[in-house]
Amino acid sequence: MTVLTAMHWGIYEVEMEAGRAVALRPFRDDPDPSEIGLHVLAPELERLRVRRPAVRRGWLDGDRSGHTARRGTEPFVQVDWDTALDLVADELRRVKAAHGNAAIFGGSYGWASAGRFHHAQSQVHRFLNSIGGYVRHVDSYSLGAARVLLPHILATMEEVQVMHSSFPVLEAHTKLFVCFGGVPAKNAQISAGGAFQHRVPGALRRMAQAGCRFVNISPVRDDLETGAAFEWIPIRPNTDAALMLALGHVLLTEGLHDRDFLARCATGFERFAPYLLGETDGQPKTPDWAAAITGVPAARITALAREMAATRTMISAGWSLQRAHHGEQPFWMALTLACMLGQIGLPGGGIGLGYGPTNLMGSPHPYFGGASLPQGRNAVPAFIPVARITDMLERPGEAFRYNGGEHRYPDIRLIYWAGGNPFHHHQDLPRLTRAWGKPETVVVHEQFWTPTAKRADIVLPATTTLEREDLGFSRKESHVVAMPQVRDPPGEARDDYAIFAELAARLGAEQAFTEGRDTRAWLRHLYEDGRAQAAKAGVRLPGFDAFWQAGVLRIEAEAPVPGVMLETFRRDPAAHPLRTPSGRIEIFSERIAGFGLPDCPGHPVWLAPREWLGAKLAARFPLHLLSDQPDRRLHSQLDASPHSAAGKVAGRQPVSLSPEDAAARGIRDGDVVRVFNDRGVCLAGAVVTDAIRPGVARLSTGAWYDPGPDGLERHGNPNAFTLDLPASELSQGCAAQTCLVEIERWEGPVPRIEAHDLPEFV
Repeated sequence: MTVLTAMHWGIYEVEMEAGRAVALRPFRDDPDPSEIGLHVLAPELERLRVRRPAVRRGWLDGDRSGHTARRGTEPFVQVDWDTALDLVADELRRVKAAHGNAAIFGGSYGWASAGRFHHAQSQVHRFLNSIGGYVRHVDSYSLGAARVLLPHILATMEEVQVMHSSFPVLEAHTKLFVCFGGVPAKNAQISAGGAFQHRVPGALRRMAQAGCRFVNISPVRDDLETGAAFEWIPIRPNTDAALMLALGHVLLTEGLHDRDFLARCATGFERFAPYLLGETDGQPKTPDWAAAITGVPAARITALAREMAATRTMISAGWSLQRAHHGEQPFWMALTLACMLGQIGLPGGGIGLGYGPTNLMGSPHPYFGGASLPQGRNAVPAFIPVARITDMLERPGEAFRYNGGEHRYPDIRLIYWAGGNPFHHHQDLPRLTRAWGKPETVVVHEQFWTPTAKRADIVLPATTTLEREDLGFSRKESHVVAMPQVRDPPGEARDDYAIFAELAARLGAEQAFTEGRDTRAWLRHLYEDGRAQAAKAGVRLPGFDAFWQAGVLRIEAEAPVPGVMLETFRRDPAAHPLRTPSGRIEIFSERIAGFGLPDCPGHPVWLAPREWLGAKLAARFPLHLLSDQPDRRLHSQLDASPHSAAGKVAGRQPVSLSPEDAAARGIRDGDVVRVFNDRGVCLAGAVVTDAIRPGVARLSTGAWYDPGPDGLERHGNPNAFTLDLPASELSQGCAAQTCLVEIERWEGPVPRIEAHDLPEFV
């Protein structure tokens, strides 16, 4: 017997024996299923489950100060549920009474669950709102710069993602696909709510077979795979904006720009053009100028601009471009370049931001919302941009700029974290470790003994997807999935909802949190909400009982889904205006210019990042490190699985080097190497490949953070030394891709990796 379930990586068929799950298989209707989710039952993961509530010994003994040296090093005491819940409720009550709700940080960042109800971020925020509110975060590590910039100049990032031109349209019409940062199919293994039919690899192959020519502008070649030959232009990292400016310079000076589109559909080009020509700063943005910055030959820049103007061209800018210092600029300039070409709104032309970061972009399926747990009203106005957590903990009361406003960091006394692993996704983890010791209490819901769980004061064991009922509802995907419980939780693990319901009852907020509904009643409520939203989009779904009995529904729209981004806007900008201040695409933004930010002026510019291969620091640290997403897990999820382990080198995350850089350092394939800068150091396993530009190294994220007593990170986590710097004062976004390092062979005894060890219990 088999049933279906949904995860980030897709729909899976769960093989059942005697009423319990014993194995997972790929979904029969998925053309390119992800292997990652097949391993969720692996014994290597079962061994790491949190099975009982646990409390750090020092905290249980009453110590609430000076935790820097003890949080993450002391053993835990396992307690019963009533004791654990009483401790958490009493601590919430104490902090609220002494410091107010603005002293509670509701931390939740990551892919907690594909299910729409047991989504830890929604659950913890709803609970904290039911007891008076909390300090929240805004934006994301993946899209910190873009989420703030894009509403000023185009649309919200959420709107942009769902309006991307569909892959069937690209297959039929695109002749030249120019991608900055590739189209990494490994990233497209996932979508929020589930990637139910993996479309990116097949779509790229079909585009190539139809005659589309691909140009990949990236420091690495293997972030694009089309099944055919393509051109690779190996650019210096963090210099894409300079290259785009030079392409625009060629279009302008050779009269290849679309004056009509710029006049009808954009605003501010006349303010931007003088900068492009060098009239405002004395430096024309010529191909020769860009060649010195980017390492791309001037002749190739000139030829590429002419090629882009001569045929139906799609520009794709990967999310990695804006995860950098001044990360707003390449996205803004990519949009400006697309405006100059004038193909936005035409089939197969225009821009994507970007194709490949998730399975969502390019989907031909209808979009409808709904099926999300209401989080209630937050009575606390204080917030932080998500990547500024260390700044908040280090500098309470200090002012910071964000999106044109001035705000202050709150004084946090209690962190409540459910969903995610900040000791994976944050930058400069040695600095975060020091700051993490400042709050009086850290409470974590976790399924596994992750680095974050080991650094908590109270750890409450949570269930996983297979251990609870849920609802798989994903934006612009092909199916809706019923997710039955298919196994019993290990030990004493409970659903987040059950935990929060009991805490809410202790704090007098049970009705506000549960509204009198159990899990099944909530699933019915959320499904019917999503069903109503689907009807508005021309999708007819049956009632909940029929859906649950069927187990899976295929999404079928009553009318064809528009597949061309901004087609109606292009046809009549006055009748279909954008929600920007001008109603048009803003090449020059009066609003942003009015913020007076030197690191983000009113139009796209080239600004040299803090660390790059053109910086003086490159004399000491001559390799630019890319910390991209891994191909065998989602962020740090399931790092202990056999599938993740099979991709490691000497048990460590692999770091890729060019043959030239490896030879200069005496490094061979498979060596354990030391990767370091002034912020930190880690060990990794060397992979020598000609698919990476000389002067660049790549160390994907997600190896569980494993620092030894001497500070040496033993497992290959690049956030041991990435730069914790805002992209700009506009967005305060993550700048992890701006990082210089040096690499050398490790000559001493190789230390044992302890990342997947259980903590000590007393």
